[in-house]
Amino acid sequence: MLLITHFMRFFFYHFYHAFAWTYDFVAGIVSIGRWKDWIQTVIPFIKGRRVLEIGHGPGHLQQRFLRTRGLLAVGLDESRQMGLLAKRNTDGAAHLARGLAQSLPFPSKTFDSVVSTFPAEYIFDPRTLSDVFRVLNTGGRFIILPVAWIVGRAFLDRLAAWLFRVTGETPTNVTDIINERAVRPLEKAGFKIETRQIEIASSVVLIVIASK
Repeated sequence: MLLITHFMRFFFYHFYHAFAWTYDFVAGIVSIGRWKDWIQTVIPFIKGRRVLEIGHGPGHLQQRFLRTRGLLAVGLDESRQMGLLAKRNTDGAAHLARGLAQSLPFPSKTFDSVVSTFPAEYIFDPRTLSDVFRVLNTGGRFIILPVAWIVGRAFLDRLAAWLFRVTGETPTNVTDIINERAVRPLEKAGFKIETRQIEIASSVVLIVIASK
């Protein structure tokens, strides 16, 4: 199991960097075309006008933010390759920054909401949580989409669900893991937590809402 974990970390690092150009294709295949629908489920939970997206990836959520009247959005990502993709996908209109979630390059109380969809382990690093807490306004929200799973019984649904399980993207004991890796660290950082499960197209998306 430890060997698989190390391999998956190695794979996803290079998938997100050197092979970022394949991201949309692979994500679309393994999710059977649901990936972009999944990430947009965080939008109704956004509070206020000023929004920071951590780990903007190819920029699909940034595209939606640009079309949403009244939102002032910024995207941050460590990957230079993802920054280039997001810039291209938003025709250069998105406000993007390169940096680490553990050391956000923004003043305190800058944002009303911070969002992150399908982030890696760094999102629950105590340094990340402390800095997100710092840049959020009082009453602001940290909205995280850590995992989704496919529940349909069609052949492709079952195949996709199997792929998510074997890669560790959807662990079998998801509730216990979310409580251990997400809810408890967020509570320790000072947030008040609620979770939602959203059903969409024979799948379920888990959303964690952490309020300052």
